[in-house]
Amino acid sequence: MFFLWTLLPALYIAFRFIWRLSLPVVPKLLFTLLVVLICQFHFISRMLWGSMFSPEWPRPAMIAIGTLFGATVLFASLLLLRDLAALLVRLVTRKRLPFLPVALTLLVSSIALSGFGVWQAIQVPEVRTVNVNIAGLSPSFEGYRVVQLADIHATRLLPREWVEQIVAKTNALKPDLIALTGDMSDGTLKVRYSDVEPLAHLRAADGVYAITGNHEYYFDYHEWIPAWQQLGIPFLMNSHVRISRGEESLVLAGVTDKIAKRFGFEAPDLARALKGTTPNDTVILLDHRPDTAVKNAQSGVKLQLSGHTHGGMVRGLDQAVKAVNGGFVSGRYQVGNMTLYVSNGAGLWSGFPLRLGRPSEITEFILHVEKQ
Repeated sequence: MFFLWTLLPALYIAFRFIWRLSLPVVPKLLFTLLVVLICQFHFISRMLWGSMFSPEWPRPAMIAIGTLFGATVLFASLLLLRDLAALLVRLVTRKRLPFLPVALTLLVSSIALSGFGVWQAIQVPEVRTVNVNIAGLSPSFEGYRVVQLADIHATRLLPREWVEQIVAKTNALKPDLIALTGDMSDGTLKVRYSDVEPLAHLRAADGVYAITGNHEYYFDYHEWIPAWQQLGIPFLMNSHVRISRGEESLVLAGVTDKIAKRFGFEAPDLARALKGTTPNDTVILLDHRPDTAVKNAQSGVKLQLSGHTHGGMVRGLDQAVKAVNGGFVSGRYQVGNMTLYVSNGAGLWSGFPLRLGRPSEITEFILHVEKQ
């Protein structure tokens, strides 16, 4: 079904633009074929490498195909808006809007916007600092610093050198704790281990912890988890750790991604993750997807760190992403007595590598005792 959805922009452009050009039939057919191939590069990747999530092309090719696919989606969207506007004008005034000058302007704009969006997507993310007030937080944890790295998606597009810069930028913050909230890489252990290896150099006073995202289950799950352990990054699989400051403590819990069950692995289980905690504990929960926030808040979680949405990637498109993620897409939300933060992510999936108005981020949280 996914490949049919990605075909729609190509068909719309062919029907509403290419076949309206004053060109011979053969160039029109070739132009149409080119646009279809661009929109089906996920399928081509699946045929060549067995997965649409990890095209093993050279980085310049990844940037080029990402730009072309993004431009196709943007052009089809803008062309649709132009056609709707033309229909409205025709109904109200009985006049026709000019077609070719507007369409060509939209085409050039789409290519430029897509190129800029891909450039934005592959930059090393900036640090976003978020202050969080937590009722009942032990005074010993006033000013405690937690850094979240979400959705790194190491690939040929976001390779080892890019990951190394993220590690350096994160370590420079001197965090107390680092949380990796899923989707760290795309690809098999054999082709991707070198790209994620720099994550072993992350340093925090109280350690580095991770949870699985949906992409962790797409590639060699049984091989990847031991590899992460060898890199010194333990995963919280429906479990928690207690972080102490003298006699006071807070709880860091993590759950698996809900897609795990489809692959025969353990589904997320918050009750199991919190087993052994008390109602007075300050619980920080790592949950890859934000759509569980209401349920998690009802279970006494004080701070939930999520990702998965990539912030919606593009302003406008983010509303569609928001709709399928429980109404959460980017930034801070207050859910009952719980603060939810949805990171835009450090990286993003190479299948649609655009960022327009939704920049990537390394997120630094500074915890404060909420004053009564």
